[in-house]
Amino acid sequence: MIHSSWKPFLDNEFKKPYFQELSSFLKTAYSEKTIFPSRDAVFRAFSTDLNDIKVVILGQDPYHTPGAAMGLAFSVPATEKIPPSLINIYKEIDSDLGQIYNDLKTMNPSLNLDPNNYKHRNTSGDLSSWANQGVLLLNNVLTVEAHQAGSHRGKGWEMFTEEVIRYLNEIRPHLVFILWGKDARSKKILIDTSKHLVLESAHPSPLSAHAGFFGSRPFSKANYFLKQNGMKEITW
Repeated sequence: MIHSSWKPFLDNEFKKPYFQELSSFLKTAYSEKTIFPSRDAVFRAFSTDLNDIKVVILGQDPYHTPGAAMGLAFSVPATEKIPPSLINIYKEIDSDLGQIYNDLKTMNPSLNLDPNNYKHRNTSGDLSSWANQGVLLLNNVLTVEAHQAGSHRGKGWEMFTEEVIRYLNEIRPHLVFILWGKDARSKKILIDTSKHLVLESAHPSPLSAHAGFFGSRPFSKANYFLKQNGMKEITW
């Protein structure tokens, strides 16, 4: 699932001592316990062509319930029930883009606008359509033990994710980094804010969404930045 454009970066990371230790840990974990996502989906986020990436959404760690984790942050297979955090993401999209619709109609009531274009377009929890448009859906930690949230923190994934952010910061122009939650927001220090747009808020989890996620309007802000820099907006 890894796109060839990531090969030089990943080959270099895989050789480093920290990743060798992480690989050893994962080999044992997958052989002795139930780990999510499946081995072949761990690096699915890197199936998006590096040269097409426009937006980076950084989460925490994968869903730890069976059938949910698919290697893309916040995303679940179309056959699975939409998780609470993603429900809140969809709510914020509808609120955010709905405000744009209302503003446009207020300014010019004669505009023939389809309100359905100002809502989230996914009919399931599968966010592959975002990845296909250049959104890197990356978790801070890429694996987790079944029913043990945060169980693979401190094993080396955080160092790997830092290197991904550093790499993108250096080689890609005008990216939008969307950082949700404490773990993701800690990565802001790695990003050149004179070059990229950083949008940060509380995590969309029901436990924290009302502490700054709702009303943060990251989706319209991201699209405005992309448009200002001559890039195609994301269909959320």
